[in-house]
Amino acid sequence: MGTHPAEDRAERLLGGSLAVLRQLRDGVVLLALGPDAVAGDFEVLMANDAALELYALRRSDLTGRGHDLMRTSGLDEAAAREITAALAAGEPATVTALVSRADGARLWVNIELTPLQTPEPGAGLWIAVSRDISSQVENAQLEQVRLDIERRARLALSIVARVSDILQEPDSADVLRAIADLVTPQVVAWSGFFVLGRDLEEVEGIVDRPDHRSRLPRHAADPAGDLLREPVMRTVRLEPGTTPEPGTVTARLYELLEPRFAQAPGAEGSVLVLPVLGRVRTLGLFVALPYQGATSARIDGPLGQPGTESIAILPDEVGTVLELVARRVGMAMDNAQLYAREHLLAETLQRAMLPEQADVPDLDVWTYYAPNVEHAQVGGDWYDVVNLGADTAAVVVGDVVGHDVEAAAAMGQLRSVVRAYAQELIDPAMVLSRVDSLVTGMRIPRTASLVYATLTRRDGSWTLRYSRAGHLPALLRRDGKVEALDAAGGQLVGFDGSERETALHTLLPGDVLVLYTDGLVERRDRSMRRGLEELVRLTESIRGPDAAGIGEELLQLADAPEDDIAVVVIRVPGGEGAESQDAPRRRRWQIPADPSAISRARQEVRQACEVWQVSDAAAAELVVSELVSNAVMHGRGQIGLRLQALGDGGLRIEVEDGNPAPPVTREQHTSRVGGYGMHIVDRLADWGWRPTPGGKVVWARMRHHAAPWAVGD
Repeated sequence: MGTHPAEDRAERLLGGSLAVLRQLRDGVVLLALGPDAVAGDFEVLMANDAALELYALRRSDLTGRGHDLMRTSGLDEAAAREITAALAAGEPATVTALVSRADGARLWVNIELTPLQTPEPGAGLWIAVSRDISSQVENAQLEQVRLDIERRARLALSIVARVSDILQEPDSADVLRAIADLVTPQVVAWSGFFVLGRDLEEVEGIVDRPDHRSRLPRHAADPAGDLLREPVMRTVRLEPGTTPEPGTVTARLYELLEPRFAQAPGAEGSVLVLPVLGRVRTLGLFVALPYQGATSARIDGPLGQPGTESIAILPDEVGTVLELVARRVGMAMDNAQLYAREHLLAETLQRAMLPEQADVPDLDVWTYYAPNVEHAQVGGDWYDVVNLGADTAAVVVGDVVGHDVEAAAAMGQLRSVVRAYAQELIDPAMVLSRVDSLVTGMRIPRTASLVYATLTRRDGSWTLRYSRAGHLPALLRRDGKVEALDAAGGQLVGFDGSERETALHTLLPGDVLVLYTDGLVERRDRSMRRGLEELVRLTESIRGPDAAGIGEELLQLADAPEDDIAVVVIRVPGGEGAESQDAPRRRRWQIPADPSAISRARQEVRQACEVWQVSDAAAAELVVSELVSNAVMHGRGQIGLRLQALGDGGLRIEVEDGNPAPPVTREQHTSRVGGYGMHIVDRLADWGWRPTPGGKVVWARMRHHAAPWAVGD
């Protein structure tokens, strides 16, 4: 028999089974329910030694009843409510409880509650078996922590990987906005990119201006203007309540961010600023408004599919993600600016070395040059047309290997050498021999090919003398047949060896001479031989009445050029010629930005209007004269002139220059001298302008039956 009335009752109800329960290694507690279990009406009848040890209690501590008993046991409130609900429902239950023992220890306990069947009806006897599961819970928590770390790492890598993908298209106008939109909902409440220019400004695209420098007001306490003393120029956290000094970068940043605080739900009010670093200097700022404490961020599933889990991003991890994003954007922006600097250098060289075409009396000459757009907008191809005297002109077309700045520099050196000897010597073979000798001593690092020719007037015809240095043969078309001028061949320039030769031909009225570089015929999908054959067939089929029209048709062969192109077309006036119906009704020229360009442009327009039978040629001449005059006075670099015959019999004129500033129509005043150019254009044509990567294009579409003499009405 037991020594306590409650234990005596348990002995009576369970008999010999009670001795077995006392010996179990798990903690066992027998409970007897009263009429109101919800109110905690139950009593402990027996607790074995394992239960007393598990809960760190004495046997006398378990004599209490109901909720007092559960508080004595150290069960947490949630577990106590679960146990009470299970007893009241009369159904078995398993409860996991956090126990705070009297000795200060805390442990996790699994409690299994089961009602028992006894000989005494309505006894309400329950058994509660308790086991210490602290080690299992700890392992599960550690596993969850590990999974959380893994998921956060996956999220961070996913964000950084997507940023790298977005930066694959750095030319996109909103690439930085796309990156900020990716980071904003997942990591921070708001983010954006800023650059230091004349003012602090938020940007959406990669800033690739190589001359972008900080020109902000100097710090009032820093007369040297050292922006490194600015808080926003360092990786800092600007807390709420900070009062930046007026006129500083920090003050301007707060001014720009003020509306963002209201628009960013969950932002804690502080600002996280990270520098966007280039190789040698700070290119911009990556600014973020963090969430309060941590944020729940979406985890994406495999292959970028949205997942359904969420995970807390800790403040330290936020900083890591933002830093990685800022680094990648910095590399992309620095590369863009490096490319822009190289591009600017290449364009500067190109403007200094642009091919020139002198007007040759009694010869129709058309020239064209286009660098490969995949490279730095400059290459080694070039041409020159030079007057050597009253009745003699020289023409050269050459190609230096390569498409980079070094190729352009080598081209400039070689071009100058050829020009110098062309002024002194007439015989092409002698010119190239002298060029060979000088180039060998100069040690120009790139090989080059060229063809040099002279044309001399002889009683209505022209005598052609030429010599080739490893260059493709020129083409001579006469009476619909094409001959490749492949004589007088020789080694590439600079290989001072065998003597050069000069070949002789006579050009008659109507003859067409075509000189070109390999970019006109070379393709990856066809051999050079096939390209030359197609060029010969195309040249045979052309019936254009002028050199510009012939050149436009030849350029059809280079619809998608893979290399630099230089072309010179020379036509001896006379003979029969009528433009074919399917010929491209457009013309283009590159003319120098000097006053002589105006008369040349008028001449080209007059000739094109005659060929295309465009009415009001006088009005077109006046319009092109005003547009080219503006380009000469206010533009930069070489001028591009383009004409296109329209289907309704009209004419479209385009003039391109290197000045991005738009044309201005000045207010008319009787006392002002000049300034009426665009008013004249406005009276005679519909016109407009558009920006280009290197400047602008001003276009005009001639109106039918315009009367130029009505301008002064």
